[in-house]
Amino acid sequence: DPELVLADEPTGNLDALTGADILRILSDLSQNKQTALVLVTHSPAAAAICDRTLTLEDGVLHEAH
Repeated sequence: DPELVLADEPTGNLDALTGADILRILSDLSQNKQTALVLVTHSPAAAAICDRTLTLEDGVLHEAH
């Protein structure tokens, strides 16, 4: 099992059903396998599975919980 997964727009070009499946898999990896997940996304649904979110706006990084 990987210790870290880097995912850049993992649902970006997928239909809604497949995207939801991918998010479930990533969430399961993170929660049940103790895998760290770094997720880059524009999708609020994808961001919702994260424990911590950072937003990049005009080159400035902002933290939100």
